[in-house]
Amino acid sequence: MNNHAPRVMLLITARSYRGEAFLQAGQRLGIEVIQVIDMAHELADFWRYPLGIDFNQPETAVQTIVDFTAHTPVDAILAVDDSGTLLAARASARLGLPHNSPLAAEAARDKHRMRTLMAAAGVPCPIFRRFSTADDPHFVATQISYPCVVKPLNLNGSRGVIRADDGEQFVAAVQRLTRMLDQEAANVAPKPYLVEDFIPGFEVALEGMLDRGHLTVLALFDKPDPLDGPFFEETIYVTPSRLPATVQAEIADCAARAAQSLGLQGGSVHAELRVNERGPWMLEVAGRSIGGLCSQTLRFEMDASLEELILRQACGLPLPTTQRENQASGVMMIPIPEAGVLQRVAGLEDAKNVPGIDGIEITAKLHYPITPLPEGESYLGFIFARGETPAVVEEALRAAHSLLRFTIAPEIGLIMV
Repeated sequence: MNNHAPRVMLLITARSYRGEAFLQAGQRLGIEVIQVIDMAHELADFWRYPLGIDFNQPETAVQTIVDFTAHTPVDAILAVDDSGTLLAARASARLGLPHNSPLAAEAARDKHRMRTLMAAAGVPCPIFRRFSTADDPHFVATQISYPCVVKPLNLNGSRGVIRADDGEQFVAAVQRLTRMLDQEAANVAPKPYLVEDFIPGFEVALEGMLDRGHLTVLALFDKPDPLDGPFFEETIYVTPSRLPATVQAEIADCAARAAQSLGLQGGSVHAELRVNERGPWMLEVAGRSIGGLCSQTLRFEMDASLEELILRQACGLPLPTTQRENQASGVMMIPIPEAGVLQRVAGLEDAKNVPGIDGIEITAKLHYPITPLPEGESYLGFIFARGETPAVVEEALRAAHSLLRFTIAPEIGLIMV
């Protein structure tokens, strides 16, 4: 038995918004949270992180974690973002800590592997095919049906995901994705990508927790803005869902079957689905919690945060009821309208004064470049709202956003000043 207070290692990236929320949750629960960041140890030390490792060097990173825990034992290793989930699983396996298996973690990261396993298990999902950037896109364009969606295998947050309605659009989408992947990897070696049938319908996001394979739904978010492409930038999440109870039950069952097909057994799960006249369709399921600052929309018994529930489960502590607060709540991820340099944000105070608005956080830094989807991976910020009904929350979010004004200058023009 460990003779230390509960201690959790948290794998984060420099772009993560969630570290502070987990630190606050740990302080409230008496759980020590050790942040391990994806950067060189010397830089991590400069920024006062206990440990820095390279997530892209898993064998070295796992050994570094094992060596660290020899003198600072931990009860669990958690990943905040997709980039750390496989590393957390591998390190946990080496240390004998409870976690999803590395194979399950890998399946939740690789979209082709995910689709293959879900389809084999009979989970409704799009028809898909895997290709390579080495393939002639003009030839591939003749082998698929339209409309389709082109997507990378292991990026998250809708990065690189592009809809194509015909061959010309498909070729342009593949060429754009190829440039993006080459830049991401800093080389021009062939890279795989996925082509899926486009699934029309209303999109939802499910936040849940797994315990020995059993799924508990913590929240079901409606995404009221249409997500029909050509890019799939998410904006508004509102909970509770306004879908009928029977449809919500079908969504939960579909998500549970998808998680089971990948071998996910414990911890957080975040799923994205489409719903149409044929029922729910599984888009993706991830073995981590909701991204960005969106967890701030969720409060549970005794004003517990989502991060508190995650830490409690990870340390084997009793969970309060997972019943969400009675109020409706929501978040708007403020989209980046164009590439450039953010120079000014106006209307912030007026937006904060909209009835129902619970807070606004502008996370994009002034005088720094910003990039929209499909190449970008961030938002201008987040707007939070609470109200009596989901409709009231959605209206407040839209009203607040309409009052915000962002001045974005062309990047080259600003550099020349």
